[in-house]
Amino acid sequence: MVNLTPILIEGEPFTAVTVKLPKTNFMAVANDHGYIMCGALDVALLNDKLKERGIIAGRAVGVRTIDQLLDAPLESITYAAEDLGIHVGMSGREALLKMAK
Repeated sequence: MVNLTPILIEGEPFTAVTVKLPKTNFMAVANDHGYIMCGALDVALLNDKLKERGIIAGRAVGVRTIDQLLDAPLESITYAAEDLGIHVGMSGREALLKMAK
């Protein structure tokens, strides 16, 4: 099952995506500038092989719901996210707000 849900964070619009898979869930929250995602995100791939794209993204691990993804500290981030002032340990919610500016 796939769920797409519009959400507001401090008035800023985002889209939350949850894909229920066997024995796991895939989750992401995005806007037009970037996204945060569950542990399935390969930050090293984005930073190394796709660096020229300047993808703004962060990864949180151990999350099972969108609310947990929003509240969890980011475990890794892309170089482009770091350039926006997003850092490892920042909550997903805080990172998304930086992506909204």
